[in-house]
Amino acid sequence: MRKVDDSLAVWLQAFNHELAATMIAGVEFSTINVRAGLATITRTYITEIPHIDMVVDDIIEHVPIRVYHPQPQVALPVLVYLHGGGHVAGSLDVYDPICRKLALACQYIIVAIDYRLAPEYPYPAAINDVRLCLQHLFSRLNNMAVNYIPYLAIGGDSAGGALAATVCAIVQNDEVHISKQVLIYPSLDYTLSSPSVMMNGNDYFLQINKVRWYFDQYFQNNQNRYSASPLWLPVCANFPETLVITTEFCPLRDEGITYYNKLRQQGIEAQHYHVSDMVHAFLNLENVVPQHCRQLYTVMGQFLTAERGMIKSRK
Repeated sequence: MRKVDDSLAVWLQAFNHELAATMIAGVEFSTINVRAGLATITRTYITEIPHIDMVVDDIIEHVPIRVYHPQPQVALPVLVYLHGGGHVAGSLDVYDPICRKLALACQYIIVAIDYRLAPEYPYPAAINDVRLCLQHLFSRLNNMAVNYIPYLAIGGDSAGGALAATVCAIVQNDEVHISKQVLIYPSLDYTLSSPSVMMNGNDYFLQINKVRWYFDQYFQNNQNRYSASPLWLPVCANFPETLVITTEFCPLRDEGITYYNKLRQQGIEAQHYHVSDMVHAFLNLENVVPQHCRQLYTVMGQFLTAERGMIKSRK
């Protein structure tokens, strides 16, 4: 039987009550209120901000980045992180606490990319920004005198997961070698054709009408959303070893599971970690479900630091 975590259920009840009131009041989605909403929720529910010895802002071409090095005297591998927010919201500052926690849990240098957002910069601007950063990443770290190992991983949550998976498919045959990929409740199918979209599209934090609005901001020139979906992009034999994280009450659940199965069927090393009582974006709700968040950081750290390892689903 499906059951939301007890603490989360209490929070969701209050959230859904407030959401219904805004709908009755006729409040519509806008870039201003959507961006403010993600920033406010994250700031409100992630209040433990750990210290990182080295945090430096820089820029690659036109793209701002933020580098987190948990042990500046030690050469560590690099994880490029792409924040969520539906391709419309999120920023380096909003995701700063999550990147700090990732750096500590994984003992990687985290390079957060402040890719351009829709609707001001629609598809494929964000993809181009990420590719540009990957192409020049190590030379930029050299110029910054960052102590690193030239071993590259990539990760992201939600829309950031979409960007990570898309870029992995695009660059798999060029000069950028990505060894590992971490996708946290990723958005992988812009056609929204999976059963979980309807099953979990209301009452579980991420509303499907909001997702559709996000995608309409991102795709402004009648692009083929099927062809743009990372779920349907081809993969080849040197595709990165991948960890896919899904949650039971997420509208995007099934596309994540389908993506994992696709990689496995094509012989790609892949692991699936499923959280049976959580919703989409629960890392941004850390104070509501702290144990779940701590466990997820641990799982990601184990995956990134192991050459090969099996992570079983959390029941």
